[in-house]
Amino acid sequence: MLRKIYGSGCQVWKNIDASFDSGLDGAMKTKPLFLSGCIALLSFAFAGTASAADTKVEQALRDLDAQWSAAAGAKDVDKTVSYYSDDAIVMPPNASAATTNEAIRNVWRDLLASPGLVMSWKTTKVEVSTSGDLACVSGTYEVTMNDPSGKPVNDHGKYVEVWEKQADGKWKCGTDIWNSDLPASAEKK
Repeated sequence: MLRKIYGSGCQVWKNIDASFDSGLDGAMKTKPLFLSGCIALLSFAFAGTASAADTKVEQALRDLDAQWSAAAGAKDVDKTVSYYSDDAIVMPPNASAATTNEAIRNVWRDLLASPGLVMSWKTTKVEVSTSGDLACVSGTYEVTMNDPSGKPVNDHGKYVEVWEKQADGKWKCGTDIWNSDLPASAEKK
């Protein structure tokens, strides 16, 4: 009995809906669909623009880091230290942090003067802040230099650099740290 009542009740509403022609059904169905489509397209457009800008900054930082590696590989102290900001901090392995321009220059001067030195590094990851004024660059390095007996010693490791966009729009490294992947050697006492 209930089935018969509800079944016929639904039929009544279907008949009323079918006989009532307001002309709004088509518009009410297509407007939300059209607006949803526009919003989706706009969101893709803005997401694509942000990604393109990030990719451009990422590539610029990869290029700067490659140029910096080439300068160090050429043992050019002046060019090598030119990539640092005025307030940079350099944290070499097994040494105190260099927090002044003079101390940073001394770290690089001593390193680049090492007998038999061959060095390079390569960026493996770049992350740019949402504000677009800071970036974290990380990668790997390889170094060969002679030990006190003149025998070449190879080292490889990883590094992290924090780059800061300067007021003039140029990028400079504000923090630089690296360390070896090799086990620490025991000091002789």
